[in-house]
Amino acid sequence: MTLTHDEVEFAATDEYLSDDSSFYGDTDDRARLEAESATFDPAPYWSHHPHLLPVIAAANRAKLESASSPTPPNLLYNPYENRICGRQLSESVQDFLTRLPPLTTLTSSEYPWIFIANPHAKSRPTDRDQAGFMKAAEKSLQGFSAERDGIESSMAGKAKGTITKKLTPLRKTLEKDLLALAKSKGFTSGKWMLFPLPENVNRHWAIVAEATVNRELGIAAKVAPDEGKGDRVARLICIYTKDFSDMSDVKRVLERLVELGLVKKKGTAGEGIYYKADAFTELGITSGNEWGLKASLYASRDVLGDGKK
Repeated sequence: MTLTHDEVEFAATDEYLSDDSSFYGDTDDRARLEAESATFDPAPYWSHHPHLLPVIAAANRAKLESASSPTPPNLLYNPYENRICGRQLSESVQDFLTRLPPLTTLTSSEYPWIFIANPHAKSRPTDRDQAGFMKAAEKSLQGFSAERDGIESSMAGKAKGTITKKLTPLRKTLEKDLLALAKSKGFTSGKWMLFPLPENVNRHWAIVAEATVNRELGIAAKVAPDEGKGDRVARLICIYTKDFSDMSDVKRVLERLVELGLVKKKGTAGEGIYYKADAFTELGITSGNEWGLKASLYASRDVLGDGKK
């Protein structure tokens, strides 16, 4: 082959790219890069890659677009969208359960709970004034504490039962006032609470998750991940309803839990479950609280008519 004049001149210049050209870097650069390439292990990246939220969303968006849906995606609602600890609208329930099994998912800042929402629910967190409720409720609790301390001081030396009898009407009024305040501020959500053992938590959670998405239960649900406390410590599953005062809905959800085999309708004490208002949870009203208030609003045995109120 005969080279042209221009090709001969180009080949004669220092810019001709041979295998020895510095285009590939000098000797030190090439040695460093070859060493990094030889020791690079892609396994950690690829083991984490499937769990990245954009990857999950992209993969499942394709499924959503190719499948027919009775409700247009733009009309669905998910308060946990773009939170890795929650089920995504583009994610099937089964894929979600596979990604975040509560039995083996460890508690962390990314996974304080595992959440799933009813995408058809009309409840919106923006509808409530939680900050306003907390401010007014704390003032009510402080007022009760001051009045209680005054009564206990004035009745010092009297029988405990006598003092308790005096305080009971005040406690009932306080509870009534707090619930009324929660209603006025739109802070009305509450939950039925299940406590399965770890050996049952994946199965129970799968039932709750499917039923929540299928509009059989309430507005949302959550389950506690593994806190490393052993295999005999029960896990908490919360099934949320929109309004603690809507007894027809509260009872409907409970009855569905019975039908799903998660709650026993009749039985001995200890086999029932309890319902708690989120307002009381936020106030730190737990069992044995300093105000003597009941932590839960309802017991399943009472709501189902299996026990005395």
